[in-house]
Amino acid sequence: MRSSPLPRMSRRGRVTIGVLIGVFVLFTLLGWGVNAWTDWLWFDEVRYTQVFTGVLATRLLLFLVIGLGMGVIVAGNLWLAYRLRPQLRPHSAEQATLERYRMLLSPRLGTWIALASAVIGLFAGLSAQGRWSQWLLFRNGGSFGVKDPEFGVDVGFYVFQLPFWRYLLGVGFTAVVLALLGALAVHYIFGGVRLQGVGDRMTNAARAHLSSLVAVFVLLKAIAYVLDQRAMLLEYNEGAKLYGAGYADINALLPAKEILAWIAVVVAVAIIVFSNAWMRNLVWPGIALALLGVSAVAIGGIYPWAVQTFEVKPSARDKEAPYIERSIKATRAAFGLADTKSSGYAANNLVPPASLATDTSVVQNVRLLDPQLVSETYTQLQQVRGFYDFGPKLDIDRYAVSGKTSDYVVGVREINYGELTDQQSNWINRHTVYTHGYGMVAAPANQVVCGGQPYFVSGFLGEKAQEACSSQAEQIPAQQPRIYYGERMEPDDYAIVGQTGERNVEFDRPTSTGGEQYYTYTGEGGVEIGSFTRRLLYAIKEQESNFLLSEAVNDDSKLLYVRNPRDRVEKVAPFLTLDGDPYPAVVNGRVIWIIDGYTTAATYPYAERVNLQAETADELTGRGTFQLARENVNYIRNSVKATVDAYDGTVKLYNFDDTDPVLKAWNKAFGGDLVLPKGDIPPELAAHFRYPADLFKVQRNLLTKFHVTDPGDFYSGQDFWQVPNVPDAPDSGQKQPPYYLFTQFPGQEGPRFQLTAAVTPNGRQNLAALVSGSYVDGRPQLEVLELPDQTRISGPAQVHQQMTNNGDIRQQLNLLSSNQAQVQYGNLLSLPFADGMLYVEPVYVKSSNQDAYPLLQKVLLSYGDGGSYVVLANNLSDGIKQLVEQGKRAPGGAPPPTTGENPPTTGGTAPPVLTGELAEAAGKVQSAIGEVKAAQASGDFERYGRALKALDEAMTAFQQAQAAANPSPGPGPSGSPPASSPASPSASPTPNG
Repeated sequence: MRSSPLPRMSRRGRVTIGVLIGVFVLFTLLGWGVNAWTDWLWFDEVRYTQVFTGVLATRLLLFLVIGLGMGVIVAGNLWLAYRLRPQLRPHSAEQATLERYRMLLSPRLGTWIALASAVIGLFAGLSAQGRWSQWLLFRNGGSFGVKDPEFGVDVGFYVFQLPFWRYLLGVGFTAVVLALLGALAVHYIFGGVRLQGVGDRMTNAARAHLSSLVAVFVLLKAIAYVLDQRAMLLEYNEGAKLYGAGYADINALLPAKEILAWIAVVVAVAIIVFSNAWMRNLVWPGIALALLGVSAVAIGGIYPWAVQTFEVKPSARDKEAPYIERSIKATRAAFGLADTKSSGYAANNLVPPASLATDTSVVQNVRLLDPQLVSETYTQLQQVRGFYDFGPKLDIDRYAVSGKTSDYVVGVREINYGELTDQQSNWINRHTVYTHGYGMVAAPANQVVCGGQPYFVSGFLGEKAQEACSSQAEQIPAQQPRIYYGERMEPDDYAIVGQTGERNVEFDRPTSTGGEQYYTYTGEGGVEIGSFTRRLLYAIKEQESNFLLSEAVNDDSKLLYVRNPRDRVEKVAPFLTLDGDPYPAVVNGRVIWIIDGYTTAATYPYAERVNLQAETADELTGRGTFQLARENVNYIRNSVKATVDAYDGTVKLYNFDDTDPVLKAWNKAFGGDLVLPKGDIPPELAAHFRYPADLFKVQRNLLTKFHVTDPGDFYSGQDFWQVPNVPDAPDSGQKQPPYYLFTQFPGQEGPRFQLTAAVTPNGRQNLAALVSGSYVDGRPQLEVLELPDQTRISGPAQVHQQMTNNGDIRQQLNLLSSNQAQVQYGNLLSLPFADGMLYVEPVYVKSSNQDAYPLLQKVLLSYGDGGSYVVLANNLSDGIKQLVEQGKRAPGGAPPPTTGENPPTTGGTAPPVLTGELAEAAGKVQSAIGEVKAAQASGDFERYGRALKALDEAMTAFQQAQAAANPSPGPGPSGSPPASSPASPSASPTPNG
């Protein structure tokens, strides 16, 4: 009895489904079209349309080629399977069951095949269009001029060619597997393959078809084995704990891959021959496939394992030495470490020299302002209006003022739309009135005034500053100080500018008379939206009817969007990885954002592979510094310096590393003129380039291991270093950030603006080396000052602990933090000087009053091993004098006992050393302080209360022990602060008019 066909859908049901599909497609295409059109307008505004068209065309090309290719392969095999169906099928229950499916498929088989192939092709195309970057590098990549150490193949093959070849191989495998499964299903439905009944289970035609597909799959496997031989140089070597092929890989796995490739070719031929030309059954093809599987396990798995276990492991140091050397050389080349200048630094002077008091290259340039802490101070003293914001972290740059180059802490007074009041944040105010910030505020990094405030020299809202604590005139003048593009901008913070008539509506700045000044944007940036079509377009994009209804949008209006400088560069150059810390600079009278761009790769043979997000994370990540994406790389170059004009949004990409093959490939892919030549960089702009922080972090972290170039020493790992944790919170697990300094290190001809970091031996806390990055004649230069292995010089965490645990200093710090005030520590700077080490750490005090801000009150200084010569001074100059005096009093140059802020009144008498009960009490105080910090970080208020109580008890015990040890104390040190903390204004300061 013939089964009845599946019931057909009613006409109304088909119409309903058709309408729903049509509406879905219409809105999908409309949304895509609006986004594409507005993107084109934006790229046209910034004059980078070649990026838009290049990426779009490449995506469409890959979508069509791969999608059509996959669809045609699958459709062709489905159609072939149908054409090869047997005309007569034996009667069986199985065939009777399949008859209803044949009746459903046969009348519209072409439609079903087209639909299935279209779906497969759609998903394949969508996957392929995401590979646009691989394709562009494949097409435009050139030579690195460096050959891999095993095959002698240029590195360019691994970076530019191999990734796309492996992707195409994956596409081939997918297409063959889908075709095989689809063809098998069609053969089964139409009787070519049978599970029941008499006779053969498969017709000759079906067997030939399916066996051919299996043979193609095996041939693709042979090609995969060949590519795997090259890819072995990218794999992790478990024996050496490095990337790149090791002894067992080269001597066992590499020949195994070659043997398996030939076996795969033989198996493919055997499948064809045995299935169709000779025995015409699947027994011998099955045996051949089993042979391939057994060979893969035995030759490609067991044999390399045996070599690794019985030959390499017993003498791994010697066996892996040549391959460790390859990894060291490749890593140093891929990450720009090959030209690192390493020099020894004895650091054997433990006594403060007299030259500290007269030095002009190091001491005078010591940076005291911490850009993270003083951001609150900038906000309170220079904010003026609640919606202005400087961000959680400021930036460090250098400027030549009155002929002297110095560090400056700089910040931009931006609009923070999140701080607008409810009345201010309606659509008109948010997008047409509060459109921009005003001024770049700067202060010398080594100077404070008025009880610990920065000395502001620029960014005033009027022609002159009105406060005695600021410069009376702009020392870093900006002819165009308005900030329409800044780091505080979110994706939806667009601005509509441009007015008809003479009436200005954009809030510009408050005036010295208490009024407000208004302004109209006159820059070239922005997309014109005066026409009805443009207004409708952006009304759909932003889902905002006011584009059509509001009178604020007129014939002269422009729309400014994508206003974050980092987002702006990322959109223009999507192939770059951008540094997480853009910074502003005044260049030729304009405020310019500078963003470092990196070209990266993940297929440099034998190079170490790192995760950028993990390697660049430290205390500042997420606090004024953008977190990088989880990108695994083993090659990086700071090849581009990008700039964004803070007024009109102009984006420029400058070639900074003209030897980078990856940047050359990208520039070629987009017409050859996407990136401006290095010679076009204005000297005024180049003067503000600085060594990029994220690149330095990656290089510093790698140098903790790859400063060791001897393979045997590297294998033992005894000379490895580590990056220390934050000195004032070592238990937090956060790494100490590097710091910018304008200073001179040993071996340098003069002061440089350089990024510096201290590293300690692995598992220990004493100082191992100082790493610095700077520019010399426009070229990056890494330098390492390496201390002796058994140095007495303490590391940052040790120094901070020794300085703050000093008895007299701890007492003064407790006085500073009394009366509901909080002590905050700034950057701990490690400065090599006169064959010794000078440590400087600013001490800030922040009152608990509302709107309080940190004030620089003291400076901690130490010289030598970190604990012998320590002072807490009112300022850097006094601290240096006290250190020098301590050095002069040291008998025979031996370090005296630790002292507080001032020297003892009698020449040869030193304060008592902490011993016995006093030392034990001091230790309990330190433990209690650590518990308070841990409880505060954990957010456990009950634990925090217990910790505070324990700290109070420990402090009481320490004071009692101190009184018992010194029953008749003399007068306290001169210059000690009073018990009350410095006053902090509770109201907003008077704006600089």
